[in-house]
Amino acid sequence: MEEQRFDVWAAGEAYDRYMGRWSRLVAEEFLTWLGCADGLRWLDAGCGTGALTAAVVRRCRPRRVLGVDRSAGFVAAARAAVPAPARFAVADALSLPVRDGGWDVAVSGLALNFLPDPGAAVAEAVRAVRPGGGMVAAYVWDYSGGMGFLNAFWAAAVALDPSAAALDEGRRFPLCRPDPLRAVWEAAGLAGVAVAPVEVPTVFAGFADLWEPFLAGQGPAPGYAAALAPPARDRLRDALGRAVAKRPDGSIALTARAWAVRGTRPPRPGARRPA
Repeated sequence: MEEQRFDVWAAGEAYDRYMGRWSRLVAEEFLTWLGCADGLRWLDAGCGTGALTAAVVRRCRPRRVLGVDRSAGFVAAARAAVPAPARFAVADALSLPVRDGGWDVAVSGLALNFLPDPGAAVAEAVRAVRPGGGMVAAYVWDYSGGMGFLNAFWAAAVALDPSAAALDEGRRFPLCRPDPLRAVWEAAGLAGVAVAPVEVPTVFAGFADLWEPFLAGQGPAPGYAAALAPPARDRLRDALGRAVAKRPDGSIALTARAWAVRGTRPPRPGARRPA
């Protein structure tokens, strides 16, 4: 698929400046929404640089935490940033290196839509959590209208280059909406499925703080910007600069919204309920 050549996720520091600083805020709100007890065993599938894993360690007093990601660069960044009891491994969310039913909570932050088979990934997470109450939960960006800085970027890009519309995550990732997310969770056999918005502020110190992360090539929009010839990239920069509203001090205040989804694994058929 031509669009996938821009889906580069490998360099932890570049990702952090582009998206990681906002994903940390969303992780905090997501965990508040989950409301899990202390002392649980957590599995983070597609952990990236460890934003969600770190929030679990900090807030949830977990018994165990394992973060897995396909990117060795991201796993290295997570190992350097997240303290014990977190452990990390390079592994695929479609083939988790864990035994059946060994975890209380399986989560995924901002990764599900980039996987070739999200339904298979959710099925793997269901396999990993304990029957009769293990939770599977995730969140994805609302690319279709809830990501202020990304929506402004693609609007400017498409105005200059209509072919860029094919790369816009809002078009590419129809999963990132409430009804499709709910459908995937229900198809995996999860019970009590709930979906909710999670919104956080994205305040940029100035236009350079917004624009420069797009030059690092980490993710679809930065990959597109980095691939442009310098004159075309300059035109895109100037168009985006005109499109975003600046406060008197030069800062730019936008918002980012994610959709969060959760459900629990039912008991195995024929299992006796506790008295």
